[in-house]
Amino acid sequence: MKETTERYVKVIADALESKKGQDIQVLKVAELTALTEYFVICTATSTTQVKALADEVEYRLKKDYEVAPHHIEGHDSASWILLDYGFALVHVFLESARTFYGLEKLWKDAIPVDVESL
Repeated sequence: MKETTERYVKVIADALESKKGQDIQVLKVAELTALTEYFVICTATSTTQVKALADEVEYRLKKDYEVAPHHIEGHDSASWILLDYGFALVHVFLESARTFYGLEKLWKDAIPVDVESL
């Protein structure tokens, strides 16, 4: 299962990169919380891009692996969209929202993951 989860996280990061997501960070939080294994955090430059990034992640996992999110939050406001896949929480932020919520600071004990190593 670990290899599958890592493959999915790589697909998520690649999908975000393909739509010009900025400052993509993958944090391994499995040792810190029972919520998920990974956070994938990304910045978008507009609400349109926030939606496009989230939609691309959802499309790629559904099309290629038949994996759908358990839950999606924030699609209406589009300053922060959260895709909950169970194994990973994908956070797509406008820069102002990312700075305000400061997930990297809140989860500073998480292990940064080099996406290329997955």
